Amino acid sequence: QVQLSESGGGLVQAGRSLRLSCAASGPTDRLWTMAWFRQAPGKEREFVAALRGTDDIAYYADSLKGRFTCSRDSAKMTLYLQMDRLKPEDTALYYCAVRPVGWTEYTYWGQGTQVTVSS
Repeated sequence: QVQLSESGGGLVQAGRSLRLSCAASGPTDRLWTMAWFRQAPGKEREFVAALRGTDDIAYYADSLKGRFTCSRDSAKMTLYLQMDRLKPEDTALYYCAVRPVGWTEYTYWGQGTQVTVSS
């Protein structure tokens, strides 16, 4: 069974940084795409960033480019999200998800880690 475990969330002041981690365990494949999503209270879940396992190319939600950086340690099957210059509107529950090669949907999801940005 694939399991995803997020960590690194917390309470931070606006303008500061946080680094989230997502450790994948079980029958995983480094070629899978790993991604971050977030959901703020009362809002739909939205895409944040993803990193394609086949070529290590990362792509981002347009509104977050330049502030968020997605990277991974493929040997550890761990995905990271470096979040800089945080804003109160970044407050959300951040989820990690993976999508196997050839699949169109993200198949496995973590429980999420809460990020709260105070003004």
